[in-house]
Amino acid sequence: MKRPVVFLDRDGTINEEVGYLNHISRFKLLPRVGEALKLLKEAGFATVLVTNQSGIARGFFPASLVEEVHQHLQEELSRFGAELDAIYYCPHHPSDGCRCRKPKPGMVEMAAKELALDLSRAFVVGDRFTDLLLAREIGAKGVLVLTGYGRGELAYYLPQIGLEPDLVAEDLFEAAQKILSHEDTSR
Repeated sequence: MKRPVVFLDRDGTINEEVGYLNHISRFKLLPRVGEALKLLKEAGFATVLVTNQSGIARGFFPASLVEEVHQHLQEELSRFGAELDAIYYCPHHPSDGCRCRKPKPGMVEMAAKELALDLSRAFVVGDRFTDLLLAREIGAKGVLVLTGYGRGELAYYLPQIGLEPDLVAEDLFEAAQKILSHEDTSR
């Protein structure tokens, strides 16, 4: 049986936005993230991280740092009784034209196949327009969090490009609550 899924952006959504996260010491989990992921898991959602990491292609840091950050993230989440079902990242430069760089659906398609996910019951949560475009691309609900770049995106950039999120939340915890409430009303 296929599971509903919440695809999550990393920087600015799960951890503090610091530009390029080029050292493990710069990783800081945002408040209530563990609790949010635990809520989603308890409700039967798969939770999958999908993140663009072009700093690898740009030579700012090695892929091994991204792996180290993701291992550290899972360890931090375990303190809250939470975990991500899977983590996917695009290491390519924006000019490479790859299929995995958000808002293209490559990472989502791979996850759906590997994890038996129900994309008709999918949400994409992030702090950037690319996350909302990815949601549109796969027919999911787009949730904008106001952490990271989210508040500025909502106030200035999204109106310029005519893009509206399906849901807006202060942070990932509120996003999880709204997703669960939305799921209850759409059944």
